[in-house]
Amino acid sequence: MNDQITPAESVQLQDQQQAMLKRLARVEGQVRGIQAMIKRGEDCESIAQQFSAARSALDKAYRLMLTCLIEEAMHDQTQDTDETLARVRSIFTKYT
Repeated sequence: MNDQITPAESVQLQDQQQAMLKRLARVEGQVRGIQAMIKRGEDCESIAQQFSAARSALDKAYRLMLTCLIEEAMHDQTQDTDETLARVRSIFTKYT
């Protein structure tokens, strides 16, 4: 059993991290936009619409992170299938 990350897996992990950071930067920009809207005194419905968009973007980023956790569990060669399934169940129970 090899517990080390292959070069291809390392590149994939780096790509996933960069994508997550970009997604979170967009969410951060959306939140700043909401703050600016509030300061300008924009109407509540417009602000609510932007809140909804930011929440949706953050939820999508969160689902991608859960996918990463599941992938890590599935690639853990030190666990048998039953242990892996138990770990995936635990992840979903704990974080959703």
